[in-house]
Amino acid sequence: MRVLLLKYGEIALKGLNRAKFEKLLIQNLRAALLKCAESYDLNADKFVLEREQSALTLWYDEPGGGEFDIDCVIPAVSKVFGIILINPAIRVTKDIPEITGAALKYIAPVLEGRNSFGVTAKRSDKTFALKSPELAALVGDVLFEHHKNIKVDLKNPEIWVTVEIRANGAFLHSSALKIRGAGGIPTGSGGVGLLLLSGGIDSPVAGYMTARRGMKIAALHFTSEPYTSAASRQKVIRLAGLLEEYAGRIKFYSVSLTEIQEHIKKYCDGDYTTVILRRFMMQIAERIAEKYFYDCLITGESLGQVASQTIQAISAVNHGIKLPVFRPCIGLDKYQIIEIAERIGTYETSIEPYDDCCALFTPRHPVTRPKLYKVLHEENRIEQSGMSKHELISRALERMEII
Repeated sequence: MRVLLLKYGEIALKGLNRAKFEKLLIQNLRAALLKCAESYDLNADKFVLEREQSALTLWYDEPGGGEFDIDCVIPAVSKVFGIILINPAIRVTKDIPEITGAALKYIAPVLEGRNSFGVTAKRSDKTFALKSPELAALVGDVLFEHHKNIKVDLKNPEIWVTVEIRANGAFLHSSALKIRGAGGIPTGSGGVGLLLLSGGIDSPVAGYMTARRGMKIAALHFTSEPYTSAASRQKVIRLAGLLEEYAGRIKFYSVSLTEIQEHIKKYCDGDYTTVILRRFMMQIAERIAEKYFYDCLITGESLGQVASQTIQAISAVNHGIKLPVFRPCIGLDKYQIIEIAERIGTYETSIEPYDDCCALFTPRHPVTRPKLYKVLHEENRIEQSGMSKHELISRALERMEII
């Protein structure tokens, strides 16, 4: 039977809490498999997940062996946080002729064109007739007889072949076919955060990195109609959809800043408009987080990347915010952020042209080291309009849309 061996890392170190993490991992895997079942017109209930020794065995229980290729679910499974390695494998009974037969039928073709190979065996079922070195030597001899032109190297082979003897059968797989998983810990094990999601490169990466550490995320996007377009918002919704492949279902909030920005432009010193706008954004985000019980705010800021991301600007923006603010990209440079964005599939969407509300009314020389007293002084000038900051925020929230 074709199966996938799903190996997890950190979960094995969780001690008495391990069962909770495993339960959540299986729940997230089942959600990913449900989407696969819908795509391939399969019965999701036939996906079997069997847990044993820091790993899960996944197969599709089709009567008579079935024709379904289990490898087609790898793209979905590889995006489930908590899995560090996926090994496509063959499972047979713990009968020695079956093991050697499977090695010839399924493993020997993988060695074609290789320079060297080695075989290692793991025997968690100690009742098995052969010890690990004996089993490895037996399978190695069978493969070498079939490929006498390939060198056996037990120190640094080009391909490792592994035979595992477990309670539920014998498994054969090779390093040539293994796939790297998403790593991290299961989404939902680390609270719920509200991600300030723009249409750029950084914030989707910040959402991904936080979800990888177990946090479930919701997304908040700011618009400025009519200065920004509906197409721009749709692009950000697509980015949230790409993040859903890793982080699970995402609730999406959309808030218009148009009225607030017009007040800032009219009443505040132009050089301070960016930092004042970001203060409004964070305070709106905190109001939403408090209403819907999110544990923190998440942004894509990277220290020193732009004028609003100096330590002085970040401190001014943070002033008055009670919730924790996570900035997972803070120590990454742009090239590192782009590398992650390309790997997770958000980069191509992020670089599409879009209208960014933060870029509207941007001063020619934004202040890079704002003094808090000056920021608060400029912000308070908005009240000359006869409308308080609190009222502007409340009016923006009244028009909020939830997707």
